[in-house]
This record gives sequence, C-alpha cells and structure tokens, in this order.
Amino acid sequence: MDVQAAHSAEVPPVPGAGAGVEDTAASGAERAGTDAAGAERAPGAVATLLTVGLGTLVTLMAFTAPASTLAATAGGLHAGPVAQTWMFTGTPVGLAALLLTAGSAADARGRRRVFGAGAVLLVLASVLSAAAPDTALFLTGRILQGAASAAVLASGLGLIAQTHPAGPHRVRALGFFGATLGAGIALGPAYAALLTQVWGWRSLYWGLAVLAAVTAVATRSVPESRAERARGLDLSGALVLGAGIACLVAAFGEGRGGWTRAAVLVPLAAGSALLALFGAVERRVGEPMLDPALWRSRAFLAAGAGAFSTGLAVVGLFSYLPTELELVLGMSPLAASLLFIVWAGVSAVTALFARHLAGRIGAAAQVALGLLLSGAGQAALYGLRAGGSYGHLVPGLAVAGIGGGVLNAALARLAVSSVPADRSAMGSGANNTARYVGSALGLALTVSVASAAHGRTPAAALAAGANRGFLVSAAICAAGAAVVLLAGRERPGR
Repeated sequence: MDVQAAHSAEVPPVPGAGAGVEDTAASGAERAGTDAAGAERAPGAVATLLTVGLGTLVTLMAFTAPASTLAATAGGLHAGPVAQTWMFTGTPVGLAALLLTAGSAADARGRRRVFGAGAVLLVLASVLSAAAPDTALFLTGRILQGAASAAVLASGLGLIAQTHPAGPHRVRALGFFGATLGAGIALGPAYAALLTQVWGWRSLYWGLAVLAAVTAVATRSVPESRAERARGLDLSGALVLGAGIACLVAAFGEGRGGWTRAAVLVPLAAGSALLALFGAVERRVGEPMLDPALWRSRAFLAAGAGAFSTGLAVVGLFSYLPTELELVLGMSPLAASLLFIVWAGVSAVTALFARHLAGRIGAAAQVALGLLLSGAGQAALYGLRAGGSYGHLVPGLAVAGIGGGVLNAALARLAVSSVPADRSAMGSGANNTARYVGSALGLALTVSVASAAHGRTPAAALAAGANRGFLVSAAICAAGAAVVLLAGRERPGR
C-alpha cells in the first residue's frame, strides 16, 4: 500500500490499523467487546508478545540504569561533570536518533530481522560498556545501547500489531507492552543499585548482556513480517534526521553548565537547521521514511504530541529522581531505587488494566487523562527538603504512576493505529522518537532547573531546584494534555 495514496487531507481508517481519531485502536466491534473481522491471533502471537516484552524490558532497564549508579560509575572511570551528563544522555541520543530509521528499515526489510539485530547489538554494546577501560569507550557503549534499543522498540511494536488484530486481542497485548515499559523503568535503577552494591558497577552491564542474549535467542520463535510492498530506505532522510536529533540532544545535555555558552548554542542552531532540512528532504524523496501527509492526520499529531510531552515532563523528571533522593534525603542508591518503584511499579500494573478503558474513552482522551494524572502526582511531590522524610512523596508517586500506566497503554495504541497497517513499525518509530527526544530534553531540563537553585547547603539548594522541577513538569503535563485533546478532536462534519 502506498502511504501517500492512503492519506489525503486526513488519514482515513485502514483495515488492520484503525485510524479513527477518538479511539484509533478500537473498532466498533471492539467497543462492543468482540473482536473485529478476522480477529483471531496470528500463529506465534504469544511467542511474539513474550519476546517483545522481554526485549522492551531489557532496553528500558539499560535506559534507566545510570539513575542509581552514576556516582559509582563516574568514580570508577574518573569521569568529570561533562562525562557524567553524557552517562545519562548517551543512550537517549542513540535511541532518539535512530528510532525512525529503525522503524522504516523494519517495515522494508523485516521486523523480526531488525528486532533480532537490535538484540545482538545490545549484547555487544553492553559488553563494551562493562569492559570499557576508559570513559570514551564506556560512552560509546552507552550510545550503541541506544541504537540497539531503537531497533528493538521500533520493530517490536510493529511485530505485536501484525500478530494481534485490531480488537480486544490487540488492546490486551498493547496493555502488556505498556506494562513492560513501566516494569523496565522500575527494575532498572533497583537492579543496577543491587548489582553495584554486591559486585560493582560493571556487573550490571554484564547482566544486561546476558538478558539481551536471551532475547536474541528467543527471536527465533517470532514470525517474520514486513510491508506488503518493499520500499527503498530513505538514507538521506535518515542521515539528516539522525544528525539533527543528535545535535539537539547534545545541546540540551550541555545545558547543565549554562544555556548561553557556545557549547549549547552552536549544536542547538545546527540541530534546528538539520531538522528543518529533514522536512524539506522528506517532501522531495520518492519514498520518505516519514510521509509528510501523516502530519495532516489528527491521530498522528495527537500521538506525537502525547509521546513528546510524556518524554519531556514524565520520563525526564523521573529518570533523575533517584539521584535527587540520594543527594537531598541522604538515601542509599538501593533505598532510593526501591522508593522509585512506587511510581514505576504502579505504572506497570495500571497499564495491564488500562485495556478496560478502551471501549469507554478514546485513545487521545486517555493520553490527555494520563498526562493530567501524571502532572497532579508531580505537583504533589512539592515540599521536598534536605534531610526530610520520604513519606510525603508516596501519594504523589502513586498518582503519577497511575497516569504513567494509562499513558504507556494509550500511546502504544495510537502509535500503531495512526498509520497504515503496512507502516506500523514506522508509526512506532515516529512515536518513540518523539518520546525519547522529549525524554533526553526533559532530563537535561530537569538537571538544569535542579542545579540552578540556591540554598544554605548543596542539599538544600538541590531540594529547592527539585521542587521547581516538579512544578515545571506538572505545567508541561497540563499543556501537553491540552495539545493532545486539541489535535485529537474530530473536525466538524466528520
């Protein structure tokens, strides 16, 4: 199916994809509690779901591992402040820069093939980080972990969409997928803190290599799928987009030392120019990796806005929270990680039950609801003080966790349903690109806001900065919810 032919002023519903705006993943049959036409799961559906779930779990654990081990890793490698910032942002750079490219390649060359290649690369990248004798090689491994995660995440959601037809089967499968996102975020810091405490920081990367190897082996049980018509890879678009995102994330990563320095302004200007060039390239190539016609789809815009807001205001904040808890409350890395599980664990459980909302609330409305709940929970965290108790944080973490679970399930539905069926991995890649570009920028913003405050002691200053960060993130969540509702609203007469 030609994507451009499938989209005119709006993207119409596509069989197997379901592109209605208010509930893009659920057909009328789904709302009635029954599957859509031909709703039997494809052979290998269970194996696909479990394998993709494991791959997603491992990639998110790799993503969040530095949240509780930054001090130990930096000490072991004698890394300075700039290198420490890149320990956080290295994986997001590789992930965000290659997600859309990986999704396009998966649709064209085979989703299982790209997923398996990503798992193998994750093994190699984790081994490189584990054995790295210096900071440069360690950071190279972290960036490669991001590139591997891009292949796993972009193709994994496409594999689920192909083996689970639109209807209750897909809703349940995407709820499970959302739960693995939350579980990976929850387990990453605790897993890393525990292994670092017992065997040292290198052990956590050896462990990730083993888990990635298991994922690579399990990929053999997953059926292959690809677009019905092979499309050429948009190499020019891939190069321009990857370079633009890398420059933009690098600029925000350097913002910790001040936003007016050349180290921030130069890559920021270069990244903005390259992203503008990407838009021009996509209008001129015969088979673009991101069809410009998709931007006329309200479902696609709602999915992108929701994903970017989630990364910017939710993932970015909570990726740095364990570090703040250690420095402000004096908690050990393991204790801070266990408290962090209140948010991420609730998010994982909520995603499993979010399927019950499918027939009652549209996917765009669910994303807006998730953002509002996340923002309310973040605002409730306000009041953190040096040497204080963590007790007042628990209710806010729980509320934000509920919002995060709703977001993870609903965004997955929008991602696979806002594009034609033969471009499901591209839709996943575009959605995840928005999420992880947002998360990289959000992490840099959180660190910048937290570091800019003043106080009588370093812990008091960081507490004041953290409280500002909670309110900033809550405001971004509210703004994001408004944008999603506006983008996902049906036009009059439709």
